[in-house]
Amino acid sequence: MSYFCIPTIRNANLCEETILRQFKQITGTITFSKKQTMKEVTKEVYLKWYEDMLLWRKFEDKLAALYIQQKVRGFLHLYNGQEAVLAGALHAMDLSKDKMITAYRNHVQPIGMGVDPKAVMAELLGKVTGTSKGMGGSMHIFSKEKGFYGGHGIVGAQIPVGAGIAFADKYFETGGVTMTYFGDGAARQGSLHEAFNMAMLWKLPVVFIVENNGYAMGTSVERTANHTDIWKLGLGYEMPCGPVDGMNPVKVAEAMHEAIDRARRGDGPTFLEMKTYRYRGHSMSDAQLYRSKEEVEEYKKIDPITQVLDVIKENNYATEAEIEAIDERVKALVEECAQFAEESPFPEVQQLYDVVYEQENYPFIPHKL
Repeated sequence: MSYFCIPTIRNANLCEETILRQFKQITGTITFSKKQTMKEVTKEVYLKWYEDMLLWRKFEDKLAALYIQQKVRGFLHLYNGQEAVLAGALHAMDLSKDKMITAYRNHVQPIGMGVDPKAVMAELLGKVTGTSKGMGGSMHIFSKEKGFYGGHGIVGAQIPVGAGIAFADKYFETGGVTMTYFGDGAARQGSLHEAFNMAMLWKLPVVFIVENNGYAMGTSVERTANHTDIWKLGLGYEMPCGPVDGMNPVKVAEAMHEAIDRARRGDGPTFLEMKTYRYRGHSMSDAQLYRSKEEVEEYKKIDPITQVLDVIKENNYATEAEIEAIDERVKALVEECAQFAEESPFPEVQQLYDVVYEQENYPFIPHKL
């Protein structure tokens, strides 16, 4: 059973009511041939999800503290509450060839892809041991080696870039699929439509994922468009699309598996709307006047980390002592990352020139890199 609407109607005069009668939002009836079975969600997977998501949460809590101490400069956009979107996706991906690109809420994704968390922390503190030698900062974590093509500071700019990476995979026949993430605010950018059109035209191996946390930079979805179901934008391009419970890693994994499998078979892109929620502001400077504290607390009742921990306890996947050991391991790793970052040196001024001029024998500025 498919998670998505598979548009086939070409009559532009059909009203939305007619379309919705033929397409179900979540449980469609379309089946695909040669489908690959999703990896089983086992006890080990739940324990990994718990440890990974807890690390991501505590890692960013530490970043928030360092930001208040002015050790992290500029803007800081945290992922707290949205961890299931990443955990579920990683379960469905093949990290040996699949890639990921996202916006500026991008600190934990590279860690999930295999980047050393110490290097990520160092980058946020502007240190030379960081992923971009301290020159990218919070919004520009990057690792070509691990298939993570960045954080991007320009809203929506990564959407066509993600389609371009997918084009390269198709051209060079790598078998890889690109996960292209963006927020609900970026869904209003024109570049999305250009990328959707070309991705469908060329059947690119890309999965477009909008992480709809409800408020973009601080304006609710209801106030930015005449529709609230962002996934329906895919219908205009006859792209398989649909909503997903972004607070549940199992639901995310199932939807991502189907989309990735479809792309890898050569059947083109999918557009998923992950319905999620961020517990912190758009950035650390956000006063969050657009929502109530009571609303945030309501969403914390379906916290993805809590959901996973409940399953672990209900199924006796781990004892209290084993869970506590995980907690302590995560705490120690976060402190290790912070210590590494704080003790690392800042880049030398010379580095600015080393990464600007490609010519090794540039006559005026000697190179070190």
